[in-house]
Amino acid sequence: MELRFDVRRSPSLPNDVAIRLMKLGGRKITQDGVLVLVAMTHRTQERNRAEALERLLGLIREAAAPPPPPRKKTRPTLAAKKRRVEAKVHRGGVKSMRGKVRGDD
Repeated sequence: MELRFDVRRSPSLPNDVAIRLMKLGGRKITQDGVLVLVAMTHRTQERNRAEALERLLGLIREAAAPPPPPRKKTRPTLAAKKRRVEAKVHRGGVKSMRGKVRGDD
């Protein structure tokens, strides 16, 4: 079962939802803006049709969800910077003690 949905020319989808749906579709979107979903897991055409329709509805719901807010940049605190440097110095000290054993025979 092959389901085709013209995302670009659909009057029921708002423009921003259509753009997000085209990004979500990835390789399933043709150059003309048609979303192609293929369902072949079930033995009957009706069940394959229902599965393809359910996947289309899931993609549309995901595209209609508002995008997450942009991330706010944060800086490490002064105490965190000091802990990091102290840990590096300690680790460097441990590694410097790993030299070859000298035999004073």
